[in-house]
Amino acid sequence: MHNFKGYSIFILVILFNSNLYSQDRRVITTAVPFLMISADARASGLGEQGVATSPDAFSQHWNPAKYVFLDNKSGVGVSYTPYLSKLVSDVFLANINYYNIIDDRSSWSTSFKYFSLGDIDILQNPQDIPYLENPNEFTLDASYILKLSDYFSMGVTGRFLMSDVKLQSVSSDSSSANSFAVDISGFYQSEERAYENFNGLWRFGFNISNLGPKMKYEELGKENFIPTNLKLGSAFDFIFDSSNKLLVPSPSIPILNSNNQIIGYNQADVNFLSGLFKSFGDAPDGFSEELKEITLALGLEYTYDDSFALRIGYFGENENKGARKYVTFGTGFKLEDINLDLSYLLSTSNVISPLENTLRFSFTYNFK
Repeated sequence: MHNFKGYSIFILVILFNSNLYSQDRRVITTAVPFLMISADARASGLGEQGVATSPDAFSQHWNPAKYVFLDNKSGVGVSYTPYLSKLVSDVFLANINYYNIIDDRSSWSTSFKYFSLGDIDILQNPQDIPYLENPNEFTLDASYILKLSDYFSMGVTGRFLMSDVKLQSVSSDSSSANSFAVDISGFYQSEERAYENFNGLWRFGFNISNLGPKMKYEELGKENFIPTNLKLGSAFDFIFDSSNKLLVPSPSIPILNSNNQIIGYNQADVNFLSGLFKSFGDAPDGFSEELKEITLALGLEYTYDDSFALRIGYFGENENKGARKYVTFGTGFKLEDINLDLSYLLSTSNVISPLENTLRFSFTYNFK
């Protein structure tokens, strides 16, 4: 039996810290941007989308409400993503997920995500013995999911965030930045229906992720928004309409040089709840700029006998909001209760992704 499933138009925003500004570009930046990186190879191979695709062990990142629709009793998923692999070999994102189906109506899940910036040797004088530093960031979260009907579920997630990117050997007073966040998610999956030439079902999903206070690094004296994000998606064998918007204020306060020329923009200094609501209408150029803050992804997946999959996807972002554009490729293999997925990324714009030419791995074991 051949199954064809195409996933298209799910929107994802990936943000990276940047100190580069121009008069026309207003790229939104946040603390802990690694939270927006797709960690699992299946979603990565589909143009980085997953809010309304079929549930799997890595649903924690995209939409935890999907877990209760899984057939297996429980499962564990592990993924590894090299980062900046063309430049260094020890910067990476690692992720482990676990889910457990309590009964027909409820489930719980948890995950740990770790981002390492690699080992750094610090020398204050050439003759000194170097200090070895390993700046890193991580999150630990847990979700509870409840079916409100046979076809609709909702989930709530609590998350602890820690960012330790300061160098202790340079400043003994340096400390990590911490915060907490909440996700609210929902997922609808219809019963399978027979059509003239095939069977199909509908899916809808949403996830408001990383609702929480800003993070503050004491040495900088500035608070930074965490990447509060809205994901919306719908599907019928393929994702046909979805959207995702970062719920963080647009950079709108001009930064002037000594000649009073605009060289960039800062975000408004508001709390995270005000920033959430302001994000829908604070772009300096109005609604047209708000639309530019939405990114698009397209993806197709072909599966054979539920044991082998081929995937391709495309991700696109507006030129003034980051200009990231790339094509993704992926494949997957299933042997009884084991799944192995791989994905690969190629940039198609002048802004090269840090994941360029990176092979990502995901491993899943499902318990019956």
